[in-house]
Amino acid sequence: MSVSSPTAALRLHARPVALWMRNCGAPAPSSLSLPPNGERRLGRRSPFILFWENRGVEITWYGETCVRLRGREGVVAVDAYRSIVGPTGRGLTADIVAYSHADPHPDVPRGRRGARPAPNGHVTLPTSLQDAFALEGPGEFEVHDVLITAVRTYRDESKGALHGPNVSFVVELDGLHAVHLGDIGHLLSETMLGEIGAVDVVCVPIGGHLSAARAAELVAQLDANLVVPLPVCEAESDCDRELARFLHEMGVGQAPDPQARLTVTPSSVPQELTLIRLESRNKG
Repeated sequence: MSVSSPTAALRLHARPVALWMRNCGAPAPSSLSLPPNGERRLGRRSPFILFWENRGVEITWYGETCVRLRGREGVVAVDAYRSIVGPTGRGLTADIVAYSHADPHPDVPRGRRGARPAPNGHVTLPTSLQDAFALEGPGEFEVHDVLITAVRTYRDESKGALHGPNVSFVVELDGLHAVHLGDIGHLLSETMLGEIGAVDVVCVPIGGHLSAARAAELVAQLDANLVVPLPVCEAESDCDRELARFLHEMGVGQAPDPQARLTVTPSSVPQELTLIRLESRNKG
């Protein structure tokens, strides 16, 4: 599925949603377009005109806050905990692996002897990611032509006093700017917004330490036009309920059908706020 393909017009709040058509022949996405959120902002780094075809960044969800972004310049996996992808990683590979917080379920078996921990020692890497460049803390990094800005955030509204610190990652890949908020539990300060900058895609947790109303406010703060909710809950029924609450806060009456992945280029980002629901790669 690609957002560069045609999609049917939908009406939300009695407003017609414009059709956006790119590459003919690609399957139509399962998404809902929300009311416009104002003019798009320019990214921090304009992509150079290169003599190669940008096939887009592929975004895949593996469950909870685990997401993979795969592009021409590199592959980034965020929050690929063993408790989500298993001790072996189930074939998940990446050039860069980033962790927003300590493993939520650290009692998962460590697997083979000599398993490599991430730099801060809070996470043990899955076997398939042993050779990846690992990030856990804030800072600015450039690996394999991928720019990552890691911003200190928290998993609660008390600067981590209740649930600990968090890191939100801005990934600049193939000219696309995407932010993965991790397991954030609060709205962003002006300083945090300044560090994050302009983004095209926001991956926001739903049902963790962030209420549905707060998640919708975060989306508004970031002004991104593609929203990927990441349900974080113990039971699937809880996820359905939390997602429904989030959609209500966003003004959406019915959830879009889930899709296996999202493929997007800077030029195919829709001009209207659009919600994409991904299906967990680990489901079943």
